[in-house]
Amino acid sequence: MPLLRLALLSLLSLLAACSSEQNEPYPTAERGKNILYSAFTDRPKHLDPVQSYTEDEITFTAQIYEPPLQYHYLKRPYTLIPATSEAVPVPRYVDAQGGELPADAPVAQIAHSVYEIRIRPGIRYQPHPAFATDSAGEPLYRDLSREQLRAIETLADFSKTGTRELVADDYIYEIKRLAHPRLHSPIFSMMAERIVGLRELGAALQAEAKALPAGAWLDLDRFPLTGVTRVDRYTYRITLRGKYPQFAYWLAMPFFAPVPREVDRFYSQPGMAEKNLTLDWYPVGTGPFMLTHNNPNSRMVLERNPNFHGETYPCTGEPGDEAAGLLADCGKPLPFIDKAVFSREKESIPYWNKFLQGYYDASGISSDSFDQAVRLGVGGDVQLSDEMREKGISLLTSVRASIFYMGFNMLDPVVGGLSESTTKLRQALSIVIDQEEFISIFMNGRGIAATSPLPPGIFGYLEGEAGSNPVVYDWVDGRAQRKPLAVAKQLLAEAGWPDGRNATSGEPLVLNLDTTSGGMGDKSRLDWLTRQFAKLDIQLVVRSTDFNRFQEKVRKGAVQLYYLGWNADYPDPENFLFLLAGSEGKVAKSGENASNYANPEFDRLFERMKNMESEGPRGAERLAIIRQSIALLQHDAPWIYGFHPKSYTLGHVWLHNRKPTDVGNNILKYQRLDVAQRQRLRQEWNRPVLWPLAAAALVLVAVLLPAVIGYRRRERGTA
Repeated sequence: MPLLRLALLSLLSLLAACSSEQNEPYPTAERGKNILYSAFTDRPKHLDPVQSYTEDEITFTAQIYEPPLQYHYLKRPYTLIPATSEAVPVPRYVDAQGGELPADAPVAQIAHSVYEIRIRPGIRYQPHPAFATDSAGEPLYRDLSREQLRAIETLADFSKTGTRELVADDYIYEIKRLAHPRLHSPIFSMMAERIVGLRELGAALQAEAKALPAGAWLDLDRFPLTGVTRVDRYTYRITLRGKYPQFAYWLAMPFFAPVPREVDRFYSQPGMAEKNLTLDWYPVGTGPFMLTHNNPNSRMVLERNPNFHGETYPCTGEPGDEAAGLLADCGKPLPFIDKAVFSREKESIPYWNKFLQGYYDASGISSDSFDQAVRLGVGGDVQLSDEMREKGISLLTSVRASIFYMGFNMLDPVVGGLSESTTKLRQALSIVIDQEEFISIFMNGRGIAATSPLPPGIFGYLEGEAGSNPVVYDWVDGRAQRKPLAVAKQLLAEAGWPDGRNATSGEPLVLNLDTTSGGMGDKSRLDWLTRQFAKLDIQLVVRSTDFNRFQEKVRKGAVQLYYLGWNADYPDPENFLFLLAGSEGKVAKSGENASNYANPEFDRLFERMKNMESEGPRGAERLAIIRQSIALLQHDAPWIYGFHPKSYTLGHVWLHNRKPTDVGNNILKYQRLDVAQRQRLRQEWNRPVLWPLAAAALVLVAVLLPAVIGYRRRERGTA
């Protein structure tokens, strides 16, 4: 009978394993709790605000750190509002002699812009051992020996924590950290051009770091920063060179979030970095959440900050928000959720399946799951599939504040320059590369063809015929229609390359595209692109290389065509048009203008536009200048304006207050869950299917029963 007992035990084990409890990927203790579940694919490398600059990092840092400003969650266009500050600062302008200037003073007269920021009193940091003190008020963990650190492996191993009030000095300390020679902030060079004294501070810190032993703490408070000063406990002042209206946007980024001196000192102790006890691993902030578990290879956890100063859900937005239910929580205290668990998913299929089971609250749509999730209508409209609608899943779409483009090196003798012939060559290629077809084939329709560097949602972007590119499109029956191939061929002939051959020598036109593997290096996309060039009898040679080598070739101007993209740092047209400013030339100035485009008229317009505000009486003037600038860019065609990607995200019916945003990243505090509804639907969707086990049991019995009967007969016969 042992065989039968074993079979029965196996069946019982299988039945237990198929219960909903065993199927759920989260601990039983979390069931029914106010926890949001999400996923990430790329591990964050930096959580220190002085270094962090990527999307996978700001998912976490934006929930923890609080710069003085933030974006209104619902209003569009994006609007800056206070975060920890009492108000959005209005710059004060002074001339070279220190005299006050009016707000509309000519840019040439403005020597400095002065931003004065006052922080609201009473804001406190999350609990952290760096703030723990003894009875005399001295830090408990300031001078730890390696022996004392031996038993410490994580931040939770420190038995005591403390907190203190946020003050102006914390913001000043972080701005000084931009110049820290060991931290290599990605915005130091740019900000050193703007913030008075920052470059000099960088040189002083560099010299000090060389004189100190390796790894020794660099006390930034010993070094003054002339352009950033303390007014009082809650107020600090930043002085910039000239006029730079876009600086207010930087005050909403983690680069300008506070870092307390004692936190920097705490993490700089010998032995800390070896145990990942750093600001890069355990951030410290005043925001609504704090990072309590960090394993970037598998799981990261944010929990409610018990010391959060409080904030309420917005009561205003844009038209349609109320009908969409986005104002239902008006005035309620934030954050709504207690905890957010982020699991790393390296493959899209497991991520997607867990979302369908209800184990992730929201999800993007990968190419593998696109057809299961949405349907494209005849007119190109996007609709949820029947399966998604039956589950109550909602779809959010938005055009991202980004552009992907193919650039021409304007220093190249074949495709560059502003002569009539090379301009017509670039115009011909702009027509023949069918962006709409590319979006349809390779992106499942998730994008819109670009007509200029500016994406939708950015001041200066225009809809309809006014926003079309007349070089590439005709306006027919109320819509843009790409010009016929014959127009492109005529332009090519006028450029001196009839039928893709030099009109004088008869040599074929061969163009080189430099790219990185894994980007445009995808074979099917490159095959498609090669066929686009072949429509004009132009041979395309793809030169694929690694990212570092590609960057070096672009930096030296050793490319002919290249493929790049740009995401908005902040929602202003200057953040896109500067990519084509002569002052940003990659070869001449080591700037971001990888095409090395230099048109004096565009540069003149750009210099006027960049120092103007979009709001107020000069908004219309700024818009007119932008339109002139774009007309020049469309004619000169230094880029083939590719596409602006669309974001498609799905959310379950129990997840509320979701609105797409590209620049406001501190969105977790606005999300609300109906936990009871989620638990009920999870159980409904994940009921164990038992009939296969019952069938297996019958088969097992049918197989074993004759053996058992035979065994018993033999036993009786022997007896």
